[in-house]
Formats: sequence, structure tokens, C-alpha cells
Amino acid sequence: MLYVVPVLAVDHLPDAGAPADDGQWYVYWTSRDAQVPRGLLPLLDEWADIDAREKALGIEAGTPILMDPAGRVDPRLARFLSRSRFSRLAEGTRRSYVKDYRLFFSFLHGRGKGWDQADGDDIDDWEAWRRRSRDNPRPIGGAKWERELAALVLLYRWAVAHGHMERSPVTMHTVRRGGATVEVPANRATDVRAANVKWFTPRTYRLWRDVGLRGYTVGGLPEAGWRGRNDGRNAAFADLLFESGLRLREAGCLLTVEVPDAVLGHSYYEGTVAAAIAKRRERMFYVHANAVKAVEAYMATTRRSAIGRARQRGGYDRLHGKLTVTQVSQGRRRTLVWEDAAGNRSEVPVSAVDADQRRRLFINGPEGLEPLQLWLTEGGMPMRYDSWPKVFDAASARCARLGKPIRVTAHACRHSFALKMLVTLQRGMDQRFGLDRGERDYLRKVYGEVFAMVKDLLGHASEDITRTIYLEPLNGIRLAAILDGTEDPGEIFTRVAASSRLVMDVAPGEEDG
Repeated sequence: MLYVVPVLAVDHLPDAGAPADDGQWYVYWTSRDAQVPRGLLPLLDEWADIDAREKALGIEAGTPILMDPAGRVDPRLARFLSRSRFSRLAEGTRRSYVKDYRLFFSFLHGRGKGWDQADGDDIDDWEAWRRRSRDNPRPIGGAKWERELAALVLLYRWAVAHGHMERSPVTMHTVRRGGATVEVPANRATDVRAANVKWFTPRTYRLWRDVGLRGYTVGGLPEAGWRGRNDGRNAAFADLLFESGLRLREAGCLLTVEVPDAVLGHSYYEGTVAAAIAKRRERMFYVHANAVKAVEAYMATTRRSAIGRARQRGGYDRLHGKLTVTQVSQGRRRTLVWEDAAGNRSEVPVSAVDADQRRRLFINGPEGLEPLQLWLTEGGMPMRYDSWPKVFDAASARCARLGKPIRVTAHACRHSFALKMLVTLQRGMDQRFGLDRGERDYLRKVYGEVFAMVKDLLGHASEDITRTIYLEPLNGIRLAAILDGTEDPGEIFTRVAASSRLVMDVAPGEEDG
């Protein structure tokens, strides 16, 4: 909930409510169904119907609002954030970009300038500060600067196109790429790494999971005195990422009704990533049976216990803003029917339910009300997907303390899934068509098909991204040389790791502790 007019006018807030002018811009995010406190300020009481006003203006929940150091909101920025191409970016990109705007606008404020008064010198000086200044305690690399520059290009192109500025402060020039002429920023980075990620073999992942998340010793035995209350949940989530290639947001926002049903005799199961939480569009995903079994075990144990504790203390009954699901339709286009606290009824396709709504969905189970979102906190409340990195960091820190410096991130799981699936699919292709080494060199088309399969599994728009970034360890390596002479998947991954310093592998002696 935001207690200022987001698009109607630029005006000062009353002194009692204005933030101190410390030179910093602020970021707020709109929400729905939040309680407006009464009796604090007359102006605040006038905005008790802010939900209705935002809906009438087309301001969706989760829209960012940028406020200047004096507590003012510029309606031009509000329109850019809610109506331009910015509003159609993936949520993670929008959150990153708006933080970039806040930092740059604060920098401009220190120079006595508004966001619409920036010029080329400001961009040059901002780049120098962000990347090279000795006074900056945390300078950024080329990839981060490229993202910040992309955010600024998007904003200032829009500002010029809508007559808010005469020219963009981001200087552009033309270059030739692939036979075509394109415009690129003059301040673009020249030291961008294709990827700053790690890959790891399946056995390395299992060691990290067991030691870091499940509390095992490096020798593979349960550690005496381990008090991990959420180890079943955490291990199941990590398995889901590693065995499906889902993005953190996609996996972290799943509903229980979206978990694929386990069927005996299947090695992989098919699921759907809803459009509202996917990066681009709705897509299918495939997950290994072992991961599905781990999720089912979590739902039957750790999750069930957390729900029981929440019910005992009446946590769900007192929860404000919840949406109670009364019907879940089956079929190709699954829909949810829910009611809010006022009794208003909505029928929404599952594919259109966003991350915020998913945390507010509850359903009456056999024993009472419970969340519809899959992943819950220890207290039984829906878990924010962006809280998972802390879980991964803690697991990696535990591994390091026990002498196994294996650092795993959610995104590294996705990269490792890509590598694992390429090897698995290629092995399957060779067995299916009976190819030998010589035939592989002639039948390049087969390899192309495998890369395309991995691209689809990851939901990439371009096969080039799959090849050059997610499968970087294979660049310059003849895949045939890795695959020939063995049917053992473990041996294949050992060869991949031996051929690329980017892939982490734990030797048997090390794994045995």
C-alpha cells in the first residue's frame, strides 16, 4: 500500500509524513487489500479507498513507485513504470531496473539535478564511479554495468519519445553485427564475461545437498545433534531445481495443484510453468521422478507439520488479505475460483495468478484451511521465493566449514541441469540411432536437435543463449570424445569436468571423506 498519489500530481507530502531529505530516492511497491490505518493523519483517511483508485487508474499490484528525497512522486515516472515497455518486463528484471534508477537518480540529486536533467557527462561520471573509482567500496563488473546501462537506455528513450526530454543522456553509435547495422551505447562495457556461473556434476550436487541441507557428515552419515527443522523442504526444493532446470521464481511460486502427479514406471514427469511467473510465457517443464518423490515426501511430512502448527495458533484465521479458493477446475486450462474477505468472487486461470496472489491463496483441506502455495515457512506461512538464496548460502557455508568449499546457487542448478540434460539426451540419441564416432561427425543435425531440446527445456528464446552461456563448459570440446567408450553417466560427467575448469567435480576419495 502506498500513501501518496502515484500519478495525479507532483506535490509535497505533509511534514509529518515526508521522508527526511537525505539525498536518496526511495522505492515503494503497490499491493492489494492492505489495511489503511485510520486516525493517524487526515490525508491518510482520505485514501482508505486507495485499492479502488489504483484499479481505476490501471495500476496493478506490484507496480514500483519512485519517490524523490523530498517525498514527491513524478507522474511521468509513474506512467513509465506502469504503462511503458518497462511494465511488461519480467518481474526480476523490473526489480533490478528500478533499483538501478533509484541509485542513478540519487547520484543526480547530489549534483543538484532531476532525473530528466541528466546529460552525457553524468553518464560518463556515473560509469566511472560505479566501475573504477577508488572511493567506491564496491565497484561493479562489466556485466552489471551493461544491465544498468540497458535500464537507462529504456527509460530515456521513452522520455524522449514522449517529449519529456530533447535528447537521451545515453550516447549511442552504430556498429555492424552479423551483417546488420545496430545501435549500441557508447559507454557499453568491453569486459563482459559470457557467464559468471559454476557448473557441478551430479555427485557434487548430492554431496552439497546432503552436507549443507540435510545435515550429513562428509562421510555420508547423519550428523549427531543436527537440528535442521526444514531439511526435508530445503532438500526437496534444491532437487526440484537441479532435476527440472526451473528458475528460482518459477519453482518458488508453484502451487500444490501444479506439482506433477507421480506415476509408476515414469522417469520424467511433465508440468506447466504459469505465464504469470515465467520469464516470458507459459511453458512446459520436465522433472525427474526422484525430485517429484522428494516433493511429495515434503508435502506429507514437513509441510503438513508446519500447517498443523499454524492452525494451532490460529495463524490462518487472523491472516488479512487471504483469498479462499472454493473450486479448482481440472483440464487443459485449469482455473481457480476464490473469494476475498468481502465475499467478492473471482475466477482466474492458474496461468494468470501472479506471485503475490499465490502467497494469499488458501483452500479448505480435510483438516481445515491451508495455503495453496507449495513452499511454506516453518511457521506454515507461504514462503517468498526471493528468500531461498539465504537457504542456499547457509548450506554452502556449512559445507565450507566442514572442509568442502562447494558453493551452489539456484541459478547454478539451472546451468547444471542444462549440462546434464545435454549429455543425457545425446547419449540417448546415440543409442537410439546406433551412431558411431564417424557417423557423429557427419550427422551434425542430430547434435543440433539435442541443443534445441535443451533450449526448450530451459524456456530460452534463443538456442544461441543455450549454447554459449548455459553450455559454456562444452565450448571447444568435441562432445563425441567425451561420450565415446562408456555407458556410465558418472564417468561421462567426470570427463566433462576434466575437460573444463568451469565444472566442479568431487573425486570419489574426496566424497568418501
